[in-house]
Amino acid sequence: MAAPSQVIGLKQPQVKYVDRFVVRVVAFNSAGEVAIIHAKRDNYYKFPGGGIDPDEEHETAVHQEMKEETGCLIKLRQGGCVTITEEYRSDLHQLSHCYSADLVDDSGAPALTEDEAKRAMAATEPTTELSRFIKERDMFLLDVGIALCLLF
Repeated sequence: MAAPSQVIGLKQPQVKYVDRFVVRVVAFNSAGEVAIIHAKRDNYYKFPGGGIDPDEEHETAVHQEMKEETGCLIKLRQGGCVTITEEYRSDLHQLSHCYSADLVDDSGAPALTEDEAKRAMAATEPTTELSRFIKERDMFLLDVGIALCLLF
C-alpha cells in the first residue's frame, strides 16, 4: 500500500526549483506522548527531522535528526514511511518522508499527548511564510500521519 501524501503550495511553471529530500519522525514515549519541537522565534511547532544527505539511507537520517534535534534515541516501527508531503515554496521543492518510532531514551522528555500536540500546533500563529508551510505540513502529519503511525 502506498503512503498517502499531500501537496502544499502551488508548483509554478516558470520557477526552476531546487529539490530537497527530508525525513520527519513521529516518535512516541511509553506513555503515548509525542515528541514535537517549538520554534519560538517564528512561533510554530514541528516534528523532528531534517535533510537527507546524498546517498544517505532514510533510516540513518531519521536516527541522526532525532538525536540532533531532541537528544533522544528511537526505534523505528515496522511499515517504513507512513506518509509524504510535497511542498513548493519560493524556489524549493521539498519531499518530506514521515516515519513512526518509539523512544528508547526519552531524556528529551516529550510531554504532550497527541490531542495536546494538535491543539498546540493549531493554536499557533506562525510569523513567516516558512513557518506557515511547516504548520500546514505538520498538521497534515498529525491528522493523517499519526493515525497511520498507530497502525504500525
